[in-house]
Amino acid sequence: MIVRRLPGSPSRGILAAGPLRLVCALGRSGTTVFKREGDGATPVGEMAVLSAWHRPGRMPRPQARLAIRRIREGVDGWCDAPDHASYNRHVRLPFPASAEELARADRLYDFIVVLDFNLSSRSRGRGSAIFLHVAKPGYPPTAGCIAVSPANMLRLAPLLSRRTRLVVRR
Repeated sequence: MIVRRLPGSPSRGILAAGPLRLVCALGRSGTTVFKREGDGATPVGEMAVLSAWHRPGRMPRPQARLAIRRIREGVDGWCDAPDHASYNRHVRLPFPASAEELARADRLYDFIVVLDFNLSSRSRGRGSAIFLHVAKPGYPPTAGCIAVSPANMLRLAPLLSRRTRLVVRR
């Protein structure tokens, strides 16, 4: 899968996967090769697709060749505190450090694909929770993730496996 920015729109792109060409939202600060926690940019580079999370009752469970875990409200979170040992990892809520709740009020995390950015080999402050997830209507910018519409996520999911690589280009 390849993601390229749309000309003249740093926070929007096109995700190409096999025969699919899908509009996607990118980070509010565009893309960067120097990703930092909280900068709002989508990291440039190649990332492995690791696993997925699904929130039941919000959208159909996508068919993917990945391990898909169920998101539990008030239980599942993702640590975004650079100084904590669980930085950029799934955590159980409540959590003593800063963590994002995966069961969000909006629809963004109804289906999350975990990308291997700053995950297998972590560096504090280099960025956390870089996912492929559901976009808000109209594709407004993300906090650094890549987001597609719910319908396009359902079309894309069957192409995802542990062998899939997502490449973000400048």
